[in-house]
Amino acid sequence: MRARIRSLREEVYEHLRALMHHGQLRPGDELDLKALAAGIGISRTPLRDALLRLEGEGFVEIHNRRGVRVTPLTLQRIRDIYEILSGLECAALRSVAARITPATVAHMDALNQEMRRALDAGDFGRFYNANLAFHDAYLDLSRNTELIHRIHVLKQRLYDFPRLPGFVPEWERASIDEHQAIVHLLQGGRVDKAADLLRDVHWNFSYQKPFVRRYYHAQTRDAATAEVTP
Repeated sequence: MRARIRSLREEVYEHLRALMHHGQLRPGDELDLKALAAGIGISRTPLRDALLRLEGEGFVEIHNRRGVRVTPLTLQRIRDIYEILSGLECAALRSVAARITPATVAHMDALNQEMRRALDAGDFGRFYNANLAFHDAYLDLSRNTELIHRIHVLKQRLYDFPRLPGFVPEWERASIDEHQAIVHLLQGGRVDKAADLLRDVHWNFSYQKPFVRRYYHAQTRDAATAEVTP
């Protein structure tokens, strides 16, 4: 029975995440818990448990008297996520320095070239998957599962909330160039410099802010494009 309860909680959690990913639950939406439970065909208990997990990951806000709202992704929140990711990915890369092999770097280089081909073909899904895989090539070397889980959740907050269609081509090409610089540094054994690039450029909100504004405009306009300082 206990295993079944855990499985049901996980199913409800994944169902709600899918609704967010596909834009059926949008940032700022107030959730009708009774309708949600009826639509999924479950009781309120596993729904509540799934919502508590989503709250802990920053996807929803639970207010005792006002109900549950899908958390808006304002520019301030994006900035905060970038700041956290810059520290976590930088630390993760430094921590796996001894486990990075020439094969690891070659795989990263190949994934970056796949990103370039996907961009040229206008295939955002393919680009997105290769982009995540590029970072996972070194993140998967880490033994700190909690750190890696946190990184993945934060990226889901940025990219799957919901997944936005289309490109900002200049941003995608800049990202490819940054990846290539990381590959070159790793090829030369300069892991610390590669980690610094992740922190100071790739995940630096002030540096990426013009692109962030263009990509997230559709999500942030309803939150009055919450201003953040450079």
